[in-house]
Amino acid sequence: MSSILTAIAAAPSPSPSVVPDVDVTPGVAGFVAIAVVAVVTILLVVDMTRRIRRTRYRSEVRERLEADAGDATSTDEAARRAAEDGRADVGDDTERG
Repeated sequence: MSSILTAIAAAPSPSPSVVPDVDVTPGVAGFVAIAVVAVVTILLVVDMTRRIRRTRYRSEVRERLEADAGDATSTDEAARRAAEDGRADVGDDTERG
């Protein structure tokens, strides 16, 4: 066991070598790949923003329509109740007479 450790310790370490920049850089293919990813990301963000805005506008319009319908319903109900009350009184008066 000690002979293995001695052999490993005695082995010379490799000297650092200088690697040319051409072998390390991504080159044209890497640039094109990153450019494609960037363009796709921008398009996705724009599409997502458009969809979120459309959903928000639809909910605002729906709330306005419901509010308008609620106001119209409450106005119609109040008019109907007043008319029914008036009819009930008139109907009671005519039946008694």
